[in-house]
Amino acid sequence: MSLQGLSQEEKLHRIRHSMAHVMAEAVVDLFPGTKVAIGPAIENGFYYDFDFPKPLANDDLEKISAKMKDIIKGKHPFQRKVISREEAEKLFSGKGEQYKVELLKAIPEGEEVSLYSQDSFTDLCRGPHVENTADLNAEAFKLLSIAGAYWRGKETNPMLTRIYGTAWENPKELRLYLKHLEEMEKRDHRKLGRELDLFSLHEEAGPGLVYWHPKGARIRHQIETFWKDEHFKNGYELLYTPHVGKSWLWETSGHLDFYAEGMYPEMVMDKANYYAKPMNCPFHIMIYKTNKHSYRELPFRWAELGTVYRYEKSGTLHGLMRVRGFTQDDAHIFCTPEQVEDEILEVLRFSLHMLRAFGFSDIQAYLSTRPEKAVGDPEQWKLAEASLQKAIEAEGLAYEVDEGGGAFYGPKIDLKVKDALGRSWQLSTVQFDFNEPKRFGMTFVDHDGKEKQPYMVHRALLGSIERFFGVLIEHYGGAFPVWLSPVQVQVIPVAPAFEAYAKSVETELRRHDLRADVDLSDSRMNAKIRNAQKEKIPYMLILGEKEQESRSVSVRKRNGEQVNGLALDEFIAQTLKIIASKENV
Repeated sequence: MSLQGLSQEEKLHRIRHSMAHVMAEAVVDLFPGTKVAIGPAIENGFYYDFDFPKPLANDDLEKISAKMKDIIKGKHPFQRKVISREEAEKLFSGKGEQYKVELLKAIPEGEEVSLYSQDSFTDLCRGPHVENTADLNAEAFKLLSIAGAYWRGKETNPMLTRIYGTAWENPKELRLYLKHLEEMEKRDHRKLGRELDLFSLHEEAGPGLVYWHPKGARIRHQIETFWKDEHFKNGYELLYTPHVGKSWLWETSGHLDFYAEGMYPEMVMDKANYYAKPMNCPFHIMIYKTNKHSYRELPFRWAELGTVYRYEKSGTLHGLMRVRGFTQDDAHIFCTPEQVEDEILEVLRFSLHMLRAFGFSDIQAYLSTRPEKAVGDPEQWKLAEASLQKAIEAEGLAYEVDEGGGAFYGPKIDLKVKDALGRSWQLSTVQFDFNEPKRFGMTFVDHDGKEKQPYMVHRALLGSIERFFGVLIEHYGGAFPVWLSPVQVQVIPVAPAFEAYAKSVETELRRHDLRADVDLSDSRMNAKIRNAQKEKIPYMLILGEKEQESRSVSVRKRNGEQVNGLALDEFIAQTLKIIASKENV
């Protein structure tokens, strides 16, 4: 099909889909006996899964790329053919392509099947593709990596070899994207976590569980302290709840019915089954139920930095972004129907305030509404959805509506932020729940003296502390703003004669709650500066004879700027002002 008249998105989709087929042809030609699985276009590229007769090496990617270029230059048309399912099964069975045969078995009998062929390669495919391999630019693609992937994503199925690639309209777009990938690699939170000594993960001690090192813990302390202070300012109270609960709790909440696979196995204690908590909400409900409540007491805004445990599949674990144990910055609001609209508006305002404080300004909202199967009165849903939409519009946020995309227990707002590289991250969530209040029999006494069910709103601002920290590391490339930096000031004496003055400067900085260290190592001054730069410390204070005599400091910032002979008191005042304002410097 011609690329003319298509949107840029559709053009790239066809280019990438076609490039996946070209790659499959190259692989089959170069490695006889290889079985072909699936090969879709994805965001920014494509992949194909193969069952190779012997392991593939990274060096083989160059051979495959060269073969692909030859195929592209051959100007082969992409030809579509429709046949019956039975004919297709016979075709692929004859080639020994068992993965294609398995895919065909999922197609209803009698339904037609489309094939696409180019040169000597034929694939089961719905299309669409470019008209001819000549429409592909042989200098605008690159094979990126090799990974393992279970057939159809199931751990019980064979492990296949997945080859990832990227493809663009022209070489310039490819170069820009590869540069973007280089920047992503530099900012990878796993790499920076090691280099900056922030955290570690230990497969041998338990996959998906995070070890916070002193510097990472310093940053976590700053995040959590700010989080707590802002919650108190906004009318919240803090809760602390257990890490485990009896099976009754999870049976009542419904988690054992619809979330059991995501929970750690039960523990038997005192002849009763206990589970590590995957959510905090049932515990907050138990606190609510310790007393009867009047409408005069509501709303309750209860927040908790609660550590939860979810048994994520090992293949999905990824640094801090997907873990098995994490601290959820959870809150639950229990309110009357009359309070819902104001509470949602305030929750959204608070969410935006928190995200902006951490340096995120490009924020978009996504509103998910009632699905076909749902619990709760339709009138409850209408009020909840209207409250969510009004709040988004009142804050002037760009938003999209996912009709019917809500959970069965309530509608929600998700907030996504864009980081320094333009990548979207879903962080804040505001979620109604009509399920648990009913299951736990929650009530309040209304002004008419009757018992009624309160509205319950789940709310997470940062999502989880672990994942949010990973996003922050990549957003800032490890160069955290001053208020978050684990070490804010590195004091560097130029010679041993000035070490006493350096220690006194460190003491004065710490007296003003600035996180400062003094480098008293035997390294030369330039090496000390380089080390501080590698650690991405915001300020280096270089101290010599002039500084000692005038009780001043020479400031070198991590961006290379320098200020000489600044009075120590003035430096402290300026730095405290920057910290108080949460400037992203």
